Amino acid sequence: MIYAANFKTNHTRQSTREYLAKLQIQLMSKKNSGDKVYVFPPLTALDDYNSADFTVGVQNAYPVESGAYTGEVGLEQLAEFNINTILIGHSERRDILNESQDEVAKKFAFFKEHNFEIIYCIGESLAIREQGIEAVMEHLISQFEGIDTSYDNFVIAYEPIWAIGTGRVASVEEITETHNALKKIVNKPLLYGGSVKGANITNISAIKNVDGVLVGGASLKPETFLELVLH
Repeated sequence: MIYAANFKTNHTRQSTREYLAKLQIQLMSKKNSGDKVYVFPPLTALDDYNSADFTVGVQNAYPVESGAYTGEVGLEQLAEFNINTILIGHSERRDILNESQDEVAKKFAFFKEHNFEIIYCIGESLAIREQGIEAVMEHLISQFEGIDTSYDNFVIAYEPIWAIGTGRVASVEEITETHNALKKIVNKPLLYGGSVKGANITNISAIKNVDGVLVGGASLKPETFLELVLH
């Protein structure tokens, strides 16, 4: 299983360092050897956190080595911290920051060219979900436009937008149906994200074709994230 913690705009460098120290102590002795753990802190909390038990990635970066891109970071900055894992396509960047599919695809292509491990996010709104699975799949497939789905080093994270931070989780039936359909299209590791927490991790992780989880709110404290990883 894959367990990915997305801090979003939470934590500082100091609190991230303390978090990862607690995480390491537990993972060293208790983590299943086949599991992978990722942590995505905010940009200001990046550092060279060297651990064999988890991978630190970046939530976003600009597809450039360096240059005149005010407010952005590129490969030069990430290299300082040995970062080579990135989230791309998260719904909050698509919807709040208006990243188009074309921009997302260009970012994917750039970081693929530089051999980054990519966790690629897709998801649908409640309005689309209410139209049924055919409408959902049509929308999700559109989010692979311009994406090289044959790239070896990437993971897909399916996050229904209506379940992110709302406390509402997709039903076992909805997750099963969607993940099964996605696996027929892109046979890559497939995470579920959307209000994952200790109370539902056992049911979610038991679903066929759920290869892990991308976690927001429940990842902000090491104790609640470890509850998922060590369930």
